[in-house]
Amino acid sequence: MIRPPAVAGSFYPADPGQLESFIQSAFGECAGAAFNAKALIVPHAGYIYSGEVAVQAYRLLRNHSKIDRVVLLGPAHHVYLEGLALSSATHFITPLGSVAIATELNREILSLPQVQISDAAHTPEHSLEVQLPFLQQVLGEFRLVPILVGNATAQQTAEVIDKLWGGEETLLVVSSDLSHFHTYREAQEIDRSTSEDICRMSEALAGEQACGCKAINGLMHSAKKYCLNTSELARCNSGDTAGDKGRVVGYGAYALYE
Repeated sequence: MIRPPAVAGSFYPADPGQLESFIQSAFGECAGAAFNAKALIVPHAGYIYSGEVAVQAYRLLRNHSKIDRVVLLGPAHHVYLEGLALSSATHFITPLGSVAIATELNREILSLPQVQISDAAHTPEHSLEVQLPFLQQVLGEFRLVPILVGNATAQQTAEVIDKLWGGEETLLVVSSDLSHFHTYREAQEIDRSTSEDICRMSEALAGEQACGCKAINGLMHSAKKYCLNTSELARCNSGDTAGDKGRVVGYGAYALYE
Protein backbone atom coordinates (compact mmCIF):
# COMPACT_ATOMS: atom_id res chain seq x y z
CA MET A 1 0.00 0.00 0.00
CA ILE A 2 1.31 3.43 -1.02
CA ARG A 3 0.69 6.68 0.83
CA PRO A 4 0.92 9.39 -1.89
CA PRO A 5 1.87 12.99 -1.10
CA ALA A 6 -1.02 15.12 0.15
CA VAL A 7 0.55 18.59 0.18
CA ALA A 8 3.11 18.57 -2.65
CA GLY A 9 2.46 21.71 -4.67
CA SER A 10 1.07 23.61 -1.69
CA PHE A 11 3.42 23.20 1.28
CA TYR A 12 6.45 22.51 -0.91
CA PRO A 13 7.22 22.23 -4.66
CA ALA A 14 5.67 19.28 -6.47
CA ASP A 15 8.32 19.38 -9.20
CA PRO A 16 11.30 17.22 -8.13
CA GLY A 17 13.86 19.56 -9.66
CA GLN A 18 12.40 22.64 -8.01
CA LEU A 19 12.09 20.83 -4.67
CA GLU A 20 15.68 19.59 -4.72
CA SER A 21 16.92 23.01 -5.78
CA PHE A 22 15.03 24.71 -2.94
CA ILE A 23 16.45 22.36 -0.33
CA GLN A 24 20.01 22.49 -1.67
CA SER A 25 19.87 26.28 -1.76
CA ALA A 26 18.67 26.40 1.84
CA PHE A 27 21.43 24.05 2.96
CA GLY A 28 23.99 26.11 1.07
CA GLU A 29 23.45 28.98 3.47
CA CYS A 30 24.00 26.82 6.60
CA ALA A 31 27.19 26.40 8.57
CA GLY A 32 28.69 22.95 9.09
CA ALA A 33 27.49 20.48 11.72
CA ALA A 34 28.68 21.05 15.27
CA PHE A 35 27.55 17.74 16.81
CA ASN A 36 25.64 14.56 16.07
CA ALA A 37 22.00 14.70 17.13
CA LYS A 38 19.96 11.75 18.39
CA ALA A 39 16.69 13.68 18.04
CA LEU A 40 15.41 16.80 16.32
CA ILE A 41 12.37 19.02 16.79
CA VAL A 42 11.48 20.80 13.54
CA PRO A 43 8.59 22.93 12.23
CA HIS A 44 6.11 21.73 9.61
CA ALA A 45 4.65 24.76 7.85
CA GLY A 46 5.02 25.53 4.16
CA TYR A 47 8.67 25.71 3.19
CA ILE A 48 8.52 29.44 2.40
CA TYR A 49 7.44 30.01 5.99
CA SER A 50 9.45 27.56 8.09
CA GLY A 51 11.97 25.96 5.73
CA GLU A 52 14.79 28.27 6.80
CA VAL A 53 14.33 27.15 10.40
CA ALA A 54 13.98 23.45 9.54
CA VAL A 55 17.28 23.29 7.65
CA GLN A 56 19.11 24.51 10.75
CA ALA A 57 18.21 21.16 12.29
CA TYR A 58 18.63 18.96 9.23
CA ARG A 59 22.10 20.37 8.49
CA LEU A 60 23.31 18.42 11.52
CA LEU A 61 22.65 15.17 9.66
CA ARG A 62 24.82 15.86 6.62
CA ASN A 63 27.85 14.12 8.12
CA HIS A 64 25.89 11.45 10.01
CA SER A 65 26.29 8.40 7.76
CA LYS A 66 25.10 5.73 10.22
CA ILE A 67 21.39 6.66 10.29
CA ASP A 68 19.23 4.21 8.37
CA ARG A 69 15.88 4.54 10.13
CA VAL A 70 13.86 7.54 11.25
CA VAL A 71 11.12 7.54 13.88
CA LEU A 72 8.96 10.51 12.89
CA LEU A 73 6.28 11.81 15.24
CA GLY A 74 3.85 14.68 14.76
CA PRO A 75 0.34 15.89 15.51
CA ALA A 76 -2.80 14.88 13.62
CA HIS A 77 -4.45 18.05 12.32
CA HIS A 78 -7.47 16.49 10.59
CA VAL A 79 -8.63 13.50 12.66
CA TYR A 80 -9.06 13.24 16.42
CA LEU A 81 -6.97 10.41 17.84
CA GLU A 82 -6.90 8.68 21.17
CA GLY A 83 -3.33 7.53 21.60
CA LEU A 84 -0.91 7.18 18.70
CA ALA A 85 -1.51 6.07 15.12
CA LEU A 86 0.53 4.27 12.48
CA SER A 87 -0.24 3.96 8.78
CA SER A 88 -0.92 0.67 7.00
CA ALA A 89 1.16 1.89 4.04
CA THR A 90 4.38 0.11 3.12
CA HIS A 91 5.81 3.23 1.45
CA PHE A 92 5.38 7.00 1.72
CA ILE A 93 5.89 8.83 -1.58
CA THR A 94 7.26 12.33 -2.17
CA PRO A 95 8.35 14.04 -5.40
CA LEU A 96 11.89 12.88 -4.55
CA GLY A 97 10.91 9.20 -4.48
CA SER A 98 9.73 6.44 -2.19
CA VAL A 99 10.45 5.96 1.51
CA ALA A 100 10.00 2.42 2.82
CA ILE A 101 8.18 1.85 6.10
CA ALA A 102 9.91 -0.26 8.77
CA THR A 103 6.92 -2.59 8.99
CA GLU A 104 8.52 -4.94 11.50
CA LEU A 105 8.88 -2.03 13.95
CA ASN A 106 5.26 -1.08 13.34
CA ARG A 107 4.24 -4.58 14.35
CA GLU A 108 6.36 -4.33 17.49
CA ILE A 109 4.72 -1.17 18.80
CA LEU A 110 1.22 -2.22 17.75
CA SER A 111 1.39 -4.56 20.72
CA LEU A 112 1.02 -1.49 22.94
CA PRO A 113 -2.58 -0.61 23.84
CA GLN A 114 -2.15 3.10 23.02
CA VAL A 115 -1.08 2.39 19.41
CA GLN A 116 -3.49 1.86 16.51
CA ILE A 117 -3.55 2.08 12.71
CA SER A 118 -5.41 5.05 11.22
CA ASP A 119 -5.07 5.68 7.51
CA ALA A 120 -7.84 8.27 7.84
CA ALA A 121 -5.49 10.33 10.00
CA HIS A 122 -2.37 9.79 7.87
CA THR A 123 -3.84 10.31 4.39
CA PRO A 124 -4.36 14.12 4.54
CA GLU A 125 -1.71 14.90 7.17
CA HIS A 126 1.13 17.31 6.41
CA SER A 127 3.07 17.30 9.69
CA LEU A 128 5.05 14.16 8.81
CA GLU A 129 5.07 14.51 5.03
CA VAL A 130 6.85 17.86 4.89
CA GLN A 131 9.83 16.41 6.77
CA LEU A 132 10.46 13.64 4.26
CA PRO A 133 12.09 15.64 1.42
CA PHE A 134 14.60 17.12 3.87
CA LEU A 135 15.37 13.65 5.21
CA GLN A 136 15.65 12.21 1.70
CA GLN A 137 18.08 14.94 0.75
CA VAL A 138 20.43 14.49 3.72
CA LEU A 139 20.14 10.74 4.40
CA GLY A 140 19.46 9.22 1.00
CA GLU A 141 17.78 5.87 1.63
CA PHE A 142 16.31 5.16 5.05
CA ARG A 143 13.35 3.36 6.57
CA LEU A 144 10.57 5.24 8.28
CA VAL A 145 8.32 4.76 11.31
CA PRO A 146 5.59 7.42 10.87
CA ILE A 147 3.59 8.09 14.04
CA LEU A 148 0.79 10.57 14.58
CA VAL A 149 0.35 11.51 18.23
CA GLY A 150 -3.14 12.33 19.44
CA ASN A 151 -4.47 12.46 22.97
CA ALA A 152 -1.62 10.67 24.73
CA THR A 153 0.31 11.28 27.93
CA ALA A 154 4.04 11.88 27.96
CA GLN A 155 4.47 8.42 29.48
CA GLN A 156 2.37 6.71 26.79
CA THR A 157 4.31 8.43 24.01
CA ALA A 158 7.63 7.75 25.71
CA GLU A 159 6.81 4.05 25.96
CA VAL A 160 6.56 3.95 22.17
CA ILE A 161 9.73 6.00 21.71
CA ASP A 162 11.67 3.79 24.11
CA LYS A 163 10.78 0.67 22.10
CA LEU A 164 12.15 2.36 18.97
CA TRP A 165 15.11 4.18 20.52
CA GLY A 166 17.80 1.99 18.98
CA GLY A 167 21.39 3.14 18.59
CA GLU A 168 23.30 5.32 16.14
CA GLU A 169 21.24 3.88 13.30
CA THR A 170 18.03 5.49 14.62
CA LEU A 171 17.08 9.17 14.44
CA LEU A 172 14.06 10.57 16.27
CA VAL A 173 12.25 13.55 14.72
CA VAL A 174 9.34 15.43 16.27
CA SER A 175 7.39 17.71 13.93
CA SER A 176 5.88 20.76 15.64
CA ASP A 177 5.24 24.44 15.11
CA LEU A 178 5.12 26.79 18.08
CA SER A 179 2.41 29.40 18.89
CA HIS A 180 -0.44 30.09 16.48
CA PHE A 181 -2.25 33.25 15.38
CA HIS A 182 -0.93 35.90 17.74
CA THR A 183 0.51 39.26 16.79
CA TYR A 184 4.19 39.33 15.97
CA ARG A 185 5.32 40.69 19.34
CA GLU A 186 2.97 38.46 21.32
CA ALA A 187 4.26 35.40 19.46
CA GLN A 188 7.86 36.35 20.11
CA GLU A 189 7.25 36.42 23.85
CA ILE A 190 5.22 33.20 23.91
CA ASP A 191 7.75 31.35 21.77
CA ARG A 192 10.69 32.61 23.80
CA SER A 193 9.09 31.16 26.93
CA THR A 194 8.22 27.90 25.15
CA SER A 195 11.77 27.60 23.86
CA GLU A 196 13.07 27.95 27.39
CA ASP A 197 10.72 25.15 28.46
CA ILE A 198 11.94 22.92 25.64
CA CYS A 199 15.58 23.56 26.51
CA ARG A 200 14.75 22.73 30.14
CA MET A 201 13.22 19.52 28.76
CA SER A 202 9.76 20.17 30.14
CA GLU A 203 7.21 17.37 29.78
CA ALA A 204 4.28 19.73 30.32
CA LEU A 205 4.00 21.74 27.11
CA ALA A 206 0.43 22.69 26.17
CA GLY A 207 -1.23 23.07 22.80
CA GLU A 208 -1.13 26.86 23.05
CA GLN A 209 2.66 26.62 23.08
CA ALA A 210 3.24 24.01 20.36
CA CYS A 211 0.86 22.02 18.18
CA GLY A 212 3.13 18.98 18.55
CA CYS A 213 3.23 19.31 22.33
CA LYS A 214 2.19 15.70 22.99
CA ALA A 215 5.05 14.31 20.92
CA ILE A 216 7.53 16.78 22.42
CA ASN A 217 6.47 15.86 25.96
CA GLY A 218 6.96 12.18 25.24
CA LEU A 219 10.34 12.77 23.64
CA MET A 220 11.50 14.74 26.66
CA HIS A 221 10.36 11.98 29.02
CA SER A 222 12.52 9.49 27.13
CA ALA A 223 15.43 11.87 26.60
CA LYS A 224 15.85 12.43 30.32
CA LYS A 225 16.23 8.69 30.83
CA TYR A 226 19.02 8.63 28.24
CA CYS A 227 20.66 11.76 29.68
CA LEU A 228 20.39 13.89 26.54
CA ASN A 229 20.82 17.65 26.35
CA THR A 230 18.65 20.04 24.33
CA SER A 231 19.80 23.05 22.34
CA GLU A 232 17.84 25.66 20.38
CA LEU A 233 19.15 25.97 16.82
CA ALA A 234 16.83 28.60 15.34
CA ARG A 235 13.57 30.38 16.07
CA CYS A 236 11.37 32.86 14.22
CA ASN A 237 7.77 33.26 13.11
CA SER A 238 5.92 33.69 9.83
CA GLY A 239 6.17 37.47 10.19
CA ASP A 240 9.92 37.08 9.71
CA THR A 241 9.62 35.01 6.54
CA ALA A 242 6.66 35.10 4.16
CA GLY A 243 3.72 36.32 6.25
CA ASP A 244 2.39 39.54 7.69
CA LYS A 245 2.95 40.49 11.31
CA GLY A 246 -0.70 40.73 12.34
CA ARG A 247 -1.38 37.02 12.81
CA VAL A 248 1.65 34.77 12.86
CA VAL A 249 2.76 31.18 13.52
CA GLY A 250 5.95 30.47 15.46
CA TYR A 251 8.70 28.06 14.39
CA GLY A 252 11.62 26.57 16.28
CA ALA A 253 14.34 24.00 15.59
CA TYR A 254 16.02 22.04 18.39
CA ALA A 255 18.57 19.25 18.71
CA LEU A 256 18.85 16.63 21.43
CA TYR A 257 22.26 15.05 21.86
CA GLU A 258 24.51 13.32 24.38
